[in-house]
Amino acid sequence: MRLTSLDVFRGITIAAMILVNMAGVADNIYPPLAHADWHGCTPTDLVFPFFLFIVGVAMTFSLSKYTEDNKPTSAIYWRILRRAAILFALGLLLNGFWNQGVWTFDLSSIRIMGVLQRISITYLLASLIVLNLPRKGQWILAAVILIGYWLMMMYLPVPDYGAGVLTREGNLGAYIDRMIIPKAHLYKGDGFKFMGDPEGLFSTIPAIVSVLAGYFTGQWIRSQPVQSRTSIGLGLFGVGCLIIGWAWGWTFPINKKLWTSSYVVFSSGWALILLAACYELIEVRLNRRWSKPFEIMGLNAIALFVPSVLLIKILVKTTIGTAKDAPSTYNWIYQNFFASWAGVLNGSLLFAIVTVLLWWGVGVLMYRQRWFVKV
Repeated sequence: MRLTSLDVFRGITIAAMILVNMAGVADNIYPPLAHADWHGCTPTDLVFPFFLFIVGVAMTFSLSKYTEDNKPTSAIYWRILRRAAILFALGLLLNGFWNQGVWTFDLSSIRIMGVLQRISITYLLASLIVLNLPRKGQWILAAVILIGYWLMMMYLPVPDYGAGVLTREGNLGAYIDRMIIPKAHLYKGDGFKFMGDPEGLFSTIPAIVSVLAGYFTGQWIRSQPVQSRTSIGLGLFGVGCLIIGWAWGWTFPINKKLWTSSYVVFSSGWALILLAACYELIEVRLNRRWSKPFEIMGLNAIALFVPSVLLIKILVKTTIGTAKDAPSTYNWIYQNFFASWAGVLNGSLLFAIVTVLLWWGVGVLMYRQRWFVKV
């Protein structure tokens, strides 16, 4: 069984990821296209957990024959491990891309964690959970992870900071990451200054539940008829998660960079609502013409995401000219082709939209050639 609405949801998510990544390079962008500075949640903060949620839904179908009638074999474990290793390696490749288009891979300073690394780890651990625990055990473990993470982050004291300090450097997750990951290999920007990592090891633990939430959703969808009541059920579950996540946020703030438990529940709620809308339009009402561009991008998500990040790095890290104050390639294009006539805000938005259209065009070419890159 292939869920076309899931491919469309994945395509929407990849398009949004490319859009916000490109827009985020500019100094002036519309607030919804920027991450929350710390606590809080913008539309941009929903993109990454959506992708983890989608990974979980897809697992329902890819692992179904091993979770229903058959026991897992060594072959499936090797396949899962291989996929996780490739994703992690791709993340390191992106982190290793440095100045003037040179791949340095300085092992003394390369950042270890990142977006693809988190996807890799959560996919691997979530797969092991669903292959080895009964359904009830999976739900219990998910609850234990979220509640345990909350209690540890709020009540375990951090040396020199105390308990419940949720600053970039004072939170328990950052402290544990500093103990495990050498300082030189932590995140260097966004105020962290080698004191933590927005995709750190410790905060990856609750991110496993973002994948499991998608897996539970996929299981439920497979047991339901293709009717509007299924879409309504997804939407109601989503609203319930929004309410629970919002309420939890009063005691454990919604925070993407800490991947707080409230953030997991809250973002899963929005994912359920968007999936419900896609499911209703595509699977139930068979209204698919509008969704084809997103389906095309969704079928080659990783193949479009990785080079899109490389392109951004090339644009930012190369210059036009050799003078000391030569503008980056990104700024030169942005100023001369977009900001000069559209303004700084609209210019950054248009540049990002053009970039999405560029990668959609690549996706169309791959689709027509029947090139589907699977990791």
